This record gives sequence, structure tokens and C-alpha cells, in this order.
Amino acid sequence: MMKDHNTRDSGSAMRRARFGALPERIAYEDMTETKEASPRDPARDAYDPEGARSLLSCLAWDLAL
Repeated sequence: MMKDHNTRDSGSAMRRARFGALPERIAYEDMTETKEASPRDPARDAYDPEGARSLLSCLAWDLAL
């Protein structure tokens, strides 16, 4: 029994010597970043009939194939 306890201690000591200690815990707040959203562009959201036609024609081809 004494030898088993000694082996575990030496194994633990070898692991600690090889790997050292665990790194410090990082708080969730330190891992996230917040930034302001860009404002909406009304020109981008405007309806474009030519663009809609090409989009719908591609959709029709996708459904037919």
C-alpha cells in the first residue's frame, strides 16, 4: 500500500513538473466584445424590380432542376 501511495505522489509530481499549473480562468466579460451596429442603408433596402426578376428567375430554375 505504501508503495502505491508513493507512486501516485511521484506521478503527480512528474505531471506538475511537465505541465505546470492550469491557466487562470478568464471571465466571460473579458472574452466578449461589443460594438455599435452600422445604421441601416435605405438605398440597400429599396425595391429593385430588375433585381427581383433575376432573383425569381434563378429560384424558378432551382425548383425545376
